[in-house]
Amino acid sequence: MAIQIKQYIIVLLFSFIFSFKAHSQESENKLPLSEILSVLEKRFNIQFNYAEDAVSNVLITLPSEALSKEETLNYLEATTNFLFRLTDDNTVLVIINNTSFDLQQLSEVMVSGYIVNGINKLSNGSFEIDVSDFDILPGLVDTDVLQAVQAFPGIQSINETVSNINIRGGSHDQNLILWDDIKMYQSGHFFGLISMFNPQITQRVSLTKNGSSTEFTDGVSGTISMETERGINKKFKGNVGVNFIDANGFVDIPISEKSSLQVAARKSISDFTETPTYNNFFERISQDTEVESNAMSIINSDKAFDFYDTSLRWIYRINDNEELRVNFINVANELVFNESTSVNTVEDSRESGLTQNSIAGAIAYSRVWNDRWQTTFEAYETDYKLKSINANILDSQRFLQENKVSETSLKLKVNNKINDRLQLLSGYHFVETEITNLDDVDIPRFKLLISEVVRTHGVFSQISYKSKDRKTNLSTGFRYNYIDKFSKHLLEPRLSFSHKFLDYFSLEVLGEFKHQNTSQVINFQNDFLGIEKRRWQLSNDNDIPVIRSRQASVGLSFSKNGWLISAEGYYKKVKGIATQSQGFQNQYEFIRTRGFNEAIGLDFIVRKRLSNFNSWLSYSYLNSEYEFNELPENRFPSNFDIKHAITLGTNYTSNRLKISAGLNWNSGRPISQPVTGNEIISNEINYDSTNSSNLQDYLRVDVSALYDFKLGSKTKSNLGLSIWNLLDRKNIINSFYRINNNDVVEIKQRSLGITPNLVFRVSF
Repeated sequence: MAIQIKQYIIVLLFSFIFSFKAHSQESENKLPLSEILSVLEKRFNIQFNYAEDAVSNVLITLPSEALSKEETLNYLEATTNFLFRLTDDNTVLVIINNTSFDLQQLSEVMVSGYIVNGINKLSNGSFEIDVSDFDILPGLVDTDVLQAVQAFPGIQSINETVSNINIRGGSHDQNLILWDDIKMYQSGHFFGLISMFNPQITQRVSLTKNGSSTEFTDGVSGTISMETERGINKKFKGNVGVNFIDANGFVDIPISEKSSLQVAARKSISDFTETPTYNNFFERISQDTEVESNAMSIINSDKAFDFYDTSLRWIYRINDNEELRVNFINVANELVFNESTSVNTVEDSRESGLTQNSIAGAIAYSRVWNDRWQTTFEAYETDYKLKSINANILDSQRFLQENKVSETSLKLKVNNKINDRLQLLSGYHFVETEITNLDDVDIPRFKLLISEVVRTHGVFSQISYKSKDRKTNLSTGFRYNYIDKFSKHLLEPRLSFSHKFLDYFSLEVLGEFKHQNTSQVINFQNDFLGIEKRRWQLSNDNDIPVIRSRQASVGLSFSKNGWLISAEGYYKKVKGIATQSQGFQNQYEFIRTRGFNEAIGLDFIVRKRLSNFNSWLSYSYLNSEYEFNELPENRFPSNFDIKHAITLGTNYTSNRLKISAGLNWNSGRPISQPVTGNEIISNEINYDSTNSSNLQDYLRVDVSALYDFKLGSKTKSNLGLSIWNLLDRKNIINSFYRINNNDVVEIKQRSLGITPNLVFRVSF
């Protein structure tokens, strides 16, 4: 018996030693995922595109050399929490797999690194910016998403602001801007010079010029959709940073295994110091406004500007099939200054000011019923307010102006995965929008308050198809809208088709019908102190019609060995636009009428990636015209008709250093000029043909650099420098005319001069 026990112990001991040795060998055979990806890049002559932070601390066993490329990618997916997607140019995108809550995503990457790393072209015709994998763009050291989208061909800003982005010749109010599916009516800090969306909490940006999903309404020219991270982080992380404009911070707090909270905040540093960047920005927004100068006897002083934003995202994974997401954002801009004068040796001073605020919240609940059905309910409330108090010190008068928007949205989406290649999206969408405008003068007493409400019901359905070889993608459907106030029925088809052929070529066909009930108008150029002149208004289906658009485009791309050549031609017609929404500063400045805008254009880009270098050249051609039947000249070039635009850029990226330089050129926006030698008739400016002249060519050179380094084993830092308009070129971005002492005076608005920015960030 003792011998048997002894033998049993020996067997157990050897078994333990053997199992320990086997376990040790297994652990020793596991390598960091980043090292394995480097090995596989050489084995299959491919390139993996991933965020370094995402794959850190992931250990797996090196796949066998006997496996094919496709089998290896399947092995990686099975042993990690990532998706591995192979693109045409032999690049493999490494994407975090959010389990069943990716059910509705059918679109795949067609071209990675469309301009730089982190900017990808998707099979549904849209573009995405992956902020976690983003390289660097000329003139930017923080990923300002609304500045970044202007790197795409076909997208301009006629006055260098993110509050006036023109997609294929459209006005800014024709853009649908979403933050985690919340519609935002404000887009910028510093009244448009920088984006109000904190890049530290924004994970992904989607840009759609055409062929948008049927679940979206508004945005007759395009859609810019920003998203926070959808995964639950299980480790605390964050960062703090400061630049020449603001100080900011971000934390991602794991609350439990099923929940995490992200919070970001940012505030102007002007309370502590005024940097050259701040001074340039302030001068840029205040030029030719009441803030910059006033009547000769009035002195403006104590000018101050401040801004802040806070945003949060909370996700709770209720169980394997249910998820709850809550979002909140609060943004504010404030400008104040004193107007002083002396009347009969008595000093008098009054304060004028301008505030711009946005506050919004949303809740989204998703449930996966089985491997084929998923439902999502989304609700948001978004509120915007623009307010100014203009003190007329000479007349002892106070002029109060307000523009308020309050919108509520409810949306129910149902996803049905019919099979691996077919998917059906259907749903219902309700939107109620209320807009209030107030003009209030104390002496003589005058008050005008207009408040209107429009409610829209939408039903949408869309089927998506993906071929077995993943070379053909089709998404098509309809959206039916009913606007109850006008008893108006609108049917809007949408189409997105792409097909890969001959290994390296892709064909794309996109189309959509869209509408929107809101627009921005300018009553007077000195509204809101002349800084933020545009106020939101609702359609009344009469002199302010519902805006409707039709758009179609065809594109062809070639991608091989680091080369990308892509061209897309398009046609767009937008009906129901008002003259007041287009920013006229000529004889039509105070005319109220409606018409349409018709645009034909071409977007072209060629990009070459070679080792650590990446270079690109983009070109845009645009022919955009207005037609207003009630104007003497019923057809003429639009105010956003920039015929030719070229962007040239290059990047160098290593493990720690990123450098970028670029050139932006365009042929100048159209303007209306007085008739030479006969400038004034009946005390009014006698204009030549509308928009028959152009400003001088616009040229800007930007550079930026970012260097990463470690402060400790778990703490990383980066130091960045950017210079906007390196050559300090005196670009004129607007020109208009006024009568002064019976003479015509030309007023020119200048772009930003040479503007540096420095950023330092610590991540932990």
